[in-house]
Amino acid sequence: MAVYTEISKDDLDSLLENYDISEINKFTGIKEGVENSNYLLENNDSKFILTIFEKRTNEDDLPFFFKLMNHLENSGIKCPQVIQDSSGKLYNYIKNKPVVLTSFLEGHSLKKINPKHCGELGENLARFHLSSDKLNIKRENSLGIKHLNRLVTEVNSFKSDVPENLLETINNEYNYLKDKLPISLPSGIIHADLFPDNVFFTNDKLSGIIDFYFACNDYFAYEIAICLNAWCFERNNEFNVSKAMLFLKKYNSIRKISIEELEALPTLARAAGLRFLLTRLYDKLNHNKEDLVSAKDPLEYYEKLKFHQSVKNVSEYGL
Repeated sequence: MAVYTEISKDDLDSLLENYDISEINKFTGIKEGVENSNYLLENNDSKFILTIFEKRTNEDDLPFFFKLMNHLENSGIKCPQVIQDSSGKLYNYIKNKPVVLTSFLEGHSLKKINPKHCGELGENLARFHLSSDKLNIKRENSLGIKHLNRLVTEVNSFKSDVPENLLETINNEYNYLKDKLPISLPSGIIHADLFPDNVFFTNDKLSGIIDFYFACNDYFAYEIAICLNAWCFERNNEFNVSKAMLFLKKYNSIRKISIEELEALPTLARAAGLRFLLTRLYDKLNHNKEDLVSAKDPLEYYEKLKFHQSVKNVSEYGL
């Protein structure tokens, strides 16, 4: 979550005329995240999240996200519900940008991740995949390996601002992965951005998943690879085998992972590492200091990518 578009109380009041919600007496910009503008809205009875979709989000994709979120919530997967306005619309506009109002989830993201949290994630992620697989809607992964050439080209255009060894790693890795990724694995709708700040916990139990605006159709094992990157490294970028083992064990207890998926995991982990290295680097190179948002460190994923490049077999992850 983040704030790029600032709004006034008058802007908000005009928008909320379309909703059956009592007057909001407090609204606050949320700084965390990198993609869209988010505000916490509060009245005497409830809390809501207001999301303003910025330029990277395609408005045509919004119905996909909203149908997925409401389907998951109705299936027992805790996530924000999209609130319809008085005419039944799922989203409106503010400052000529699409905007959605969703329910507020209790809980908080973790400051310190333990193996048991990874186990909670694994079990809930498997339930997510099984539930989303029943929903007959599709959205291509616009940041999948097939589409990363655009970001590679963009980053190369900043050649003078990027260390030579980093650019060399990016180009070599992209050229390797585009020919090595598996052609066919079990697939369906994935979250595609399941970082710790998008998962809430209460008393060490997973209480909800947020920020579905990268959700798409892709390999389930690719989502597992994203989570290995996001959840199973320590702050010094050392891989934690205990976290990875419990994450996979709990996932596998709900949805069995095939041998083909396991064998593909080292390559998919590299693909996930490159994807987040590229997007973080691109955001840092294009960062506007006036935005109420903190750019994330791309070098974190440079170090993770180097680790995955050293892995020769899935057993090296402790799986």
